[in-house]
Amino acid sequence: MDIKTIEKIDNATKETLPSFAKFSLALIFVALVFLWSYTSHGDVPNNTFLIIGAVFGAYMAMNIGANDVANNVGPAVGAKALTLTAAIIIAVIFEAMGAFVAGGDVVKTIKKGIIDPAMISDPQIFIWAMTAALLSAALWLNFATSIGAPVSTTHSIVGGVMGAGIAAAGFAIVSWGTMGKIAASWVISPVLGGVIAAAFLYFIKTKIVFKKDMITSAKNVVPYLIAVMTWAFSTYLILKGIKKLIKLDFFTAAGLGLAIAIAVYFFVRPLIAKAAEKLENDRVSVNTLFTIPLIFAAALLSFAHGANDVANAIGPLAAINDAIMSSEISNKVEIPFWVMAVGAIGIAVGLALYGPKLIKTVGSEITELDQMRAFSIAMAAAITVIIASQLGLPVSSTHIAVGGVFGVGFLREWLDSSEARFIADTRKRFKKDKKILDSYQDELNKLEALEKKSKSDYIRIAELYRVIDEKVEEVKQEKKDFKSAKRVKYVKRDAVKKIIAAWVITVPAAACLSAAVFFMIKGVMS
Repeated sequence: MDIKTIEKIDNATKETLPSFAKFSLALIFVALVFLWSYTSHGDVPNNTFLIIGAVFGAYMAMNIGANDVANNVGPAVGAKALTLTAAIIIAVIFEAMGAFVAGGDVVKTIKKGIIDPAMISDPQIFIWAMTAALLSAALWLNFATSIGAPVSTTHSIVGGVMGAGIAAAGFAIVSWGTMGKIAASWVISPVLGGVIAAAFLYFIKTKIVFKKDMITSAKNVVPYLIAVMTWAFSTYLILKGIKKLIKLDFFTAAGLGLAIAIAVYFFVRPLIAKAAEKLENDRVSVNTLFTIPLIFAAALLSFAHGANDVANAIGPLAAINDAIMSSEISNKVEIPFWVMAVGAIGIAVGLALYGPKLIKTVGSEITELDQMRAFSIAMAAAITVIIASQLGLPVSSTHIAVGGVFGVGFLREWLDSSEARFIADTRKRFKKDKKILDSYQDELNKLEALEKKSKSDYIRIAELYRVIDEKVEEVKQEKKDFKSAKRVKYVKRDAVKKIIAAWVITVPAAACLSAAVFFMIKGVMS
């Protein structure tokens, strides 16, 4: 099956809330945040920008939920391991849990250290800059979601902070070395994700799918794959997801993850063997063995995402809150519970209302996914983040996940539509058909050359004409099929171009928009 025959995810997507209802519910959430911030900080001097920042933070959080969370559950939905509704419920619960339970209680006011806040001496100017950054990043995410392009929320807020910083204090405020690393991540993230996802899928194909007895191979291999997944996610969550509760170094985290993985291996091995006994010896049946691991992967990725990326929504809001309360600029600030709640609940609301669009894009509109392919993408997401964090490489979880989708799609093209192999097979078939046609034609020529022909000769001549005509038509059809098959693509090129274009322009687009918003605020307030 190629990209042209991909079915739509869940017919339920056609029956989701109308646009006006979604907008109304989103507006209600923003209104509640406004009322809360106004009533709870009414006696705070210069509270106007704190209230505005809270509203923009809520808007940003909803856009993160609408755009970024799709990377965690999209592959599982595309593989039919989860329904769209179930995926949204799991993601909402675990995103909020990750934010509340493991979200950092201290956040850097300037994301990734891209500007030097010391160069902004006036706290009021700093507040304007953070407000502009928050609004511009949210607007860019909103636009990207509307066109179905999964982009990095981290890069969006980085662009917003950079643009507002330049507008406030000039180009010298930017750490251009850090920005260079971020630009490098546009290539590093998807390439690493794609290579690792393709490597896992190739391993699964060679060790299970291409074997004559797939069931026996699956019994032996799948427990090891689940153990590797357990090690990767355990290490990932210990390092990234629960660092607020307990902070461990990489080797300690990896050791604990390995111990958990070994225990899981011995637990799941008999379960896999028992489940495999009921399966047919085909790919579709073997795929079902990856369904439950995929559900766990979606939940764990959502938890880790909520713990880490909630700072994208609340970092600038926490900075605004601290600057107003203390009348000074700090590099790190405490996150009040109400600020964390705005981020966590906002992500959940945005996901529930507008998440299906990007879940559909990641899950089915780039390439066709099944459980094996989605499992490979989930593995790539966890392992790439671990590798990159230890090497000090700046990577985007969005780019990794989408790069993983690209990777498994292009691997399918290489394995299933290798033009060289197809051409070789077709040429052999054409040569065989030509020999048959030549033999028929030789026989026909000999019969027609006879001066005296019997009744059986005439019958044979008529039969040969019919057979030759049928064979000629068969060869013509094979040539048409050959030309058509060479055009089969398993990755939708238009989707690839659109997404990559959105990635490349995210930082500069958010930066330009942020600078414009900053100057607008400055003009109004001056």
